[in-house]
Amino acid sequence: MTTQVDRPVAGERGTPPAAGTPARPPWRSRLYAFEGRSAPYVYVAPFFLVFFAFGLFPLIYTAWISLHSYRLGGRMRWVGFDNFVWLFTNPSFYNALWKTFTIGILSTVPQLLLALGLAHLLNYRLRGRTFLRVAMLMPYATSVAAATLVFALIFGRDGGIVNGLLGVVGIEPVDWRNGNWTAQIAISVIVIWHWTGYNALIYLAGMQSISKDLYEAAAIDGANRWHQFLHVTIPGLRPTILFTIIVSTIGASQLFGEPLLFGGGQANGGSVNQYQTVGLFMYQQGWQYGQLGRAATVAWVMFVLIIGLVLLNTWLARRRRPATEGTLS
Repeated sequence: MTTQVDRPVAGERGTPPAAGTPARPPWRSRLYAFEGRSAPYVYVAPFFLVFFAFGLFPLIYTAWISLHSYRLGGRMRWVGFDNFVWLFTNPSFYNALWKTFTIGILSTVPQLLLALGLAHLLNYRLRGRTFLRVAMLMPYATSVAAATLVFALIFGRDGGIVNGLLGVVGIEPVDWRNGNWTAQIAISVIVIWHWTGYNALIYLAGMQSISKDLYEAAAIDGANRWHQFLHVTIPGLRPTILFTIIVSTIGASQLFGEPLLFGGGQANGGSVNQYQTVGLFMYQQGWQYGQLGRAATVAWVMFVLIIGLVLLNTWLARRRRPATEGTLS
C-alpha cells in the first residue's frame, strides 16, 4: 500500500512559488501601492467637497427656488417659469441691467488704462519703487464700506470737497447723489480708486516676465519708449490684459456694496433708480420685498449673463490676436 504525500501548493505560506509564476507581493507592498494611487485624490478631495457644499449645491438649489413662489417665513409654491416671465417683462430689471452696464464701462475702462500706465511707469528704475507699490495696494486693502462712506462725504452736495473745488473755478455745486450720470460717475470713481492699484501690480508682474532682450533689440532698431510700449509691452501682456478684463467684467456685473452704501443703505438705487444695479435689484426683491423666488431668478439670470460676458470677452480677444501669432504657434 502506497502512501500519498501532499505536495505543497505554490504561493502558500512557507512554500516557494512554482517556477515561472510571479511572486505575489506582500500586503505591505500592496498597501503602499494603494496609498500611492489614492493619495492624489485624497489631497484634492477637500476642494471638491467645499466646492460642492458652497458652490455647486447653492447654485442648483437657487435654480430650484427660482421655479417657486417663496416668501420669507412661508412655504414654497411651484410656479414654473412665471418668475422668469415676470423678470423679462419688468422695466425695473432692464433699468438695473442698463445701469450695471454703464457703471461697468465708466469704472472698468479708466481703471485698466490707469493701471496699465502706472505699471509701465513702475517698470522703470525709479526711486522709492517699493513705497509706490505698497501705496498703490493700500486702496485695495481698505474695506469697501469705509471707502464708500468717505467718498460719499467727498461727493456731498453741500460740504463735499469735490463741489468745493468746483466752486473755486466758478462751477455751481453738483448734486452728485440725485443726478443720473453724476451718481454713476461718483460710484465709478470709488471702484476705480479701489481696484486700480491691484490691477497695476498684476500688470507690473506681467511686464517683468517679458524678456529684456526684446527691449534691447527694439532700442537698437531706434524705437523709443512709446514704441517699445506699443510693440513689445502690449503684445507681451495680452494674456494678462485678457485676465484683468474678465475679472473686472465679473466684478462690474456683481457691483453691490458701492451703490448700496453710497445711497445710504437703500436698495432702490436713488430716488428714480438712477444707479440701481442688478445686484441691488436682486437684494431689493429678496430682502426688502421678501420675494426669495424672484431674487433667485435674478441671481440665475445674472449668472448666465456673467458667463456670456466672459465668453464674449474671450472671443473678442482671440479675434484681435494677430494672424502671425496664430501661424507661429
